[in-house]
Amino acid sequence: MPSATSPTAGSLRQHHAFVAFWFARIASGFGFQMLSVAVGWQIYAITGRAFDLGLIGLVQFVPSVLLALPAGHVADQFERRRIVLFGQIVEWIAIAVLAGLSLAHGIHEIGILLLVFVIGIAKAFEFPALQSMLPALVPAEILPRAMAVNASAGQAAMIMGPALGGLLYVAGPGVVYSVCGALYLVSVVLMARLRYEQAPPKREPATLKTLFAGVHFIRERKDVLGVISLDLFAVLLGGATALLPIFAKDILHTGPWGLGLLRAAPAVGALLMSVWLARHSMQRRVGAIMFASVAGFGAATLVFAVSTTLWLSLIALFALGAFDMVSMVIRGALVQLDTPDDMRGRVSAVNAIFINTSNQLGEFESGMLAAWLGAVGATVIGGIGTLVVVGLWMGMFPSLRRRQQLHVAAAAPEQPAADIL
Repeated sequence: MPSATSPTAGSLRQHHAFVAFWFARIASGFGFQMLSVAVGWQIYAITGRAFDLGLIGLVQFVPSVLLALPAGHVADQFERRRIVLFGQIVEWIAIAVLAGLSLAHGIHEIGILLLVFVIGIAKAFEFPALQSMLPALVPAEILPRAMAVNASAGQAAMIMGPALGGLLYVAGPGVVYSVCGALYLVSVVLMARLRYEQAPPKREPATLKTLFAGVHFIRERKDVLGVISLDLFAVLLGGATALLPIFAKDILHTGPWGLGLLRAAPAVGALLMSVWLARHSMQRRVGAIMFASVAGFGAATLVFAVSTTLWLSLIALFALGAFDMVSMVIRGALVQLDTPDDMRGRVSAVNAIFINTSNQLGEFESGMLAAWLGAVGATVIGGIGTLVVVGLWMGMFPSLRRRQQLHVAAAAPEQPAADIL
């Protein structure tokens, strides 16, 4: 891996492993978003029951939480690229089976849910390994830019993937699954050919101590604890997007097209901000910028809550997505750079538990508050709660508030990296 003084260190395009990684993320990201649309449409077309749509989320959520700690341990014990590659091959096989059964008109809802469950298991092991690979692909000083570019791939897939999947679904679910399979195959080939450097992992037996080592590490590192817990509570309180159908119909008095715009606005804001962050490095006062971004997220939530016009609501959601992207890039880079390489898999796994749980519970919390106080009242409380959390966390984690730079020299690997291939 080039050193910090390398003349090519500042250009992401010069790091061929990262470029291959990014294109693989685009291919698999688009494939997964299209897959999600097709699975939902197909199951609802077969059963006509909304309950089955909830089962789709459940069969993905359960393995992501239950297998997170074992997956983090595996990511720190074996070559991460191979773990990602194996996970994507399993996902590709499941998608190929979905395509074949759909084209042959021999599929039913139980079969779809079982295959989605298999994909959920594979993704549970893939996620911590994938997250932990990124710091090995670029020098530490440009990791935030790499994370922003990586995030832009995910945002682009979220914006365009469902629309493309919906258009292809006109030709049938088997066609959508076939295209998804082709995209996953592209990702598998790119990942198989990817070359990068990683220190040889230190093998340890799977014990309760090693499985929970990530939890212990986070508790001991105040900045990492502050970042992850801030993300948890901000997402729990800022779940306004779960209530978008209510705002679209009852408050903004718009139809499905307006709801589509409202859903797209945060992703567009996040995508454009990720493009900007990819071209501009954050060199100073990263802690203050992170807290300001989360506060901006809360303020944008408040503006959206009280808005009664579509254009102002779209601007608020656009800003919400942009602020969230800034804080997400800072949080992600800080966690990766403050974590030794031999712990990144387990720390990423714990972070994944927080992310998955907070997203699900955040939507539940918003729905419950909306049932009691109405959509506007629930969203106002969420925005105010986010601002209160920012104030509390700035007092509880002063070193994080005063932090100037993302990169900490002590977090660098202690031994020279060895070529794993």
